[in-house]
Amino acid sequence: MKKGLLFVLSGPSGVGKNTVLDELFKNFDGVSYSISATTRERREGEVEAEDYFFISEEKFKEIKASDGFIESALVHGHYYGTPKRFVDKKLEAGKDIILEIDTQGAKQVRDKYPEAVYIFLLPPSLEELENRLVKRGSESDKSKNVRLKNARQELKEVHNYDYEVINDSLADAVREIKKIIIKEQKKERF
Repeated sequence: MKKGLLFVLSGPSGVGKNTVLDELFKNFDGVSYSISATTRERREGEVEAEDYFFISEEKFKEIKASDGFIESALVHGHYYGTPKRFVDKKLEAGKDIILEIDTQGAKQVRDKYPEAVYIFLLPPSLEELENRLVKRGSESDKSKNVRLKNARQELKEVHNYDYEVINDSLADAVREIKKIIIKEQKKERF
């Protein structure tokens, strides 16, 4: 059986990674979504084991100590990690999977999965990114400022990715990511 492909989608907070993936999955079943674990509080509307596995900091550290994450990071004061068993099981079954992670996590994944396909989602501008964070309404001024500062650093990582997609239009961004996935699935792998 052919092993599945691993796709990694990164971009700064507020760029619309979740929105783009939610839209992609509405009409495209060529790839499945990897669910990350996090120690941050659940936002209104988020569902356990669909959006994230919401766990305590203590539980997170236990899993990390047993090498249970393919990547993990402290981001904006909270821990995030991708469960290794979940991803490897899908790939071994021949299923393609996409991770939505920050640039710190992508660096760790690149060391363990160099064959993965890396996609960076860019905002049209830093001003638009700030507008999106404000519209989201889930960030305090302090949190928004931290995220914007981090975004400037994350944008410097774009050269480490295979593809860049600008999220100026949701439909266009989704269409571009779908094209990338299909193109990579058609490549012959050895």
